[in-house]
Amino acid sequence: MGVTGMNYDKGYVYKLMDEGGPTTATEEYFKEAADEMIRARTLCFKANSTSPDDPAYVGFLEELFGRKLDDVRILTPFICDFGNRVTFGSNVFINHSAILSASGGITFEDGVMLAPGVRIATINHDFAQRHTVYTYGKVTIRKNAWIGMGATITPGVTVGENAVVAAGSVVTKDVPDNTVVAGVPAKVIKSLSA
Repeated sequence: MGVTGMNYDKGYVYKLMDEGGPTTATEEYFKEAADEMIRARTLCFKANSTSPDDPAYVGFLEELFGRKLDDVRILTPFICDFGNRVTFGSNVFINHSAILSASGGITFEDGVMLAPGVRIATINHDFAQRHTVYTYGKVTIRKNAWIGMGATITPGVTVGENAVVAAGSVVTKDVPDNTVVAGVPAKVIKSLSA
């Protein structure tokens, strides 16, 4: 993707995000990201404003993620700022009150479960220019991982296969496969290997 003068190719901002940034909110290329944020927030608002016993709310989430959600269950209320940056495997369950700050990208592999109130961040602010300059780190939640209530996953983290993140934990480093992590910051407290 090339940059010519002040005209940026479509998707340039996402290329920068995939590279970890930085991006600058005042640059012309950032408008594409700002538009996606409004689209995502509007669709989340519509889903959250629909009664939970009305299956129509799923249609708004399908539009948000650009895919059928017949193998993914998401309970509202739910917040995601970049639906185009989230990918799902099959049999993913996201309980209510999840917050996905997804500009850096989030991948949920098959069988992932999120308890209520989980927060996943993929963006950070520059210390000196915190209002306009951002960096990114993709978060990957591998197969059959279980994230406990109120846990926070920070940018750039991979949670391993079959891993368990205890309730209230703040995960700042990769979580090995088949382990339980807990605490602030989260540390391995148990192995699940047979």
